[in-house]
Amino acid sequence: MIKLEKASDADAEEILFMQQAAFAPLLEKYKDYATNPAAENLERVCGRLTYTNTDTFFIVANNTKVGCIRIAHGYEVCKLKQILILPEFQGNGYAQSAIALAESLYPQKIWRLDTIKQEIKLRHLYEKLGYKQTGEEQKVSEIMTLVFYQKIK
Repeated sequence: MIKLEKASDADAEEILFMQQAAFAPLLEKYKDYATNPAAENLERVCGRLTYTNTDTFFIVANNTKVGCIRIAHGYEVCKLKQILILPEFQGNGYAQSAIALAESLYPQKIWRLDTIKQEIKLRHLYEKLGYKQTGEEQKVSEIMTLVFYQKIK
């Protein structure tokens, strides 16, 4: 069982470290220095922690921080902006549990996200949770395309 603990701007360095650890393989694979969280700096992470209508949570399992999830919430729509599980904790169902828990915290009926089209495991995770592709895609580079998903609760 997991729980979500709200992060604050004082947690920026820890979040940056977690992003670098979790997203480094994707950065190496796609060389996407413009949008990959592993390529961000501390100032960017700090700034995001102060965004209005955006919450960042640590994903905690057995009193250990195993990842983070960030949700942008509006009046009718929530967007899963980022989820990460540290490499040593991947494959334990934490991402799936964290998304379901986050969805239960917000009353909005529409949830959206985007992910890398070429990453079948990521797409499978979201589809298993009921997200459907919208048909919208955004080519980021010759080897990477974002695909957009939506879920209506």
